[in-house]
Amino acid sequence: MTDHVDTSPPSGQPIDPELLELAHQVFDLARKGDAAMLAAVIEKGVPPNLRNDKGDSLVMLASYHGHADAVRTLLERGADPNLRNDNGQTPIAGAAFKGFDKVIESLLAHGADVEGASPDGRTALMIAAMFNRTAIMELLIAHGADPKARDANGVTAMDAAGRMGAGDAQARLKELGS
Repeated sequence: MTDHVDTSPPSGQPIDPELLELAHQVFDLARKGDAAMLAAVIEKGVPPNLRNDKGDSLVMLASYHGHADAVRTLLERGADPNLRNDNGQTPIAGAAFKGFDKVIESLLAHGADVEGASPDGRTALMIAAMFNRTAIMELLIAHGADPKARDANGVTAMDAAGRMGAGDAQARLKELGS
């Protein structure tokens, strides 16, 4: 995956190619989970909410790739845990999709919206239920996720689990009265 950085800043001057290369390297640090280097570059002035051409922030990239230490490092240095990408996806939803409970714990500890709904209303809990990720479901519910929430099509976490054949998720949601 390559990152494309907008090379036409408001000033109309093209961005220095060395700066573009630095941006690509910083995105790679997030993908690889290099917490120490991320801390160093942020302390040198790289914005903690730096985003690529798809709107993916450093936190989004680190979350999606399962790097809890990098996520925590970024959040401790001012990164926004709720910053959505251009598709309206949140880091917590990406971590739920991929099954990274430690990332979700870090995001929640730093103020991530537990619902973290996408534009279609799908929450992180719905995503966890779809993929039978019961430990993540438990974590999200313990932090206030609403098992009865509905997406834009009226689908609940229980419905999503049923559609995907996620039996353990359905059983747990049934216990909760969803």
